[in-house]
Amino acid sequence: MKPTILAISGSTRSQSANLQLIRYIADLYKDQLKIEIYTQIGELPHFNPDLDNENVPEIITTFRTKIEKADGVIICTPEYVFSLPGSLKNAIEWTVSTIVFSDKPTALITASSSGEKAHESLQLIMRTLGIKTNDETQLWLNSIKSKIDSAGNIKDTVVIEKINELMMNFIKLIKK
Repeated sequence: MKPTILAISGSTRSQSANLQLIRYIADLYKDQLKIEIYTQIGELPHFNPDLDNENVPEIITTFRTKIEKADGVIICTPEYVFSLPGSLKNAIEWTVSTIVFSDKPTALITASSSGEKAHESLQLIMRTLGIKTNDETQLWLNSIKSKIDSAGNIKDTVVIEKINELMMNFIKLIKK
């Protein structure tokens, strides 16, 4: 049986480079992994600790369950103003009171114009949540828009190699 992966794009744009990267990975690895692309982070309500008890919104319960049931998670995000997009940070905040990310194999990809600060922030936040990761399951891709064509195809062979290396290491991490 193929491992199930929940892939989360940190961008809410319908044709973002991050979503295109996730779609590329899902297509490339469809014979090895069952990848569900989560596209609702823009619909999640603002995090409110007062609702994080018996009043948890259904969309949040569903989101947490998808993470919990997945064999692994891929997060692919851009950088907005030297940080994570607010919608991604909000989604992650809804998981803080749970253990859904504890020891969960997770691949972290930051793909943006620059991305260095967002990548550092994503690493810090996700390690704080206790994900299972290593240096080989994390990837920082700068100037990403110049490496993907309008149809979502990756046209940079170095990026393709880096994605393949990341994914092979991610699959190994899941099987450990």
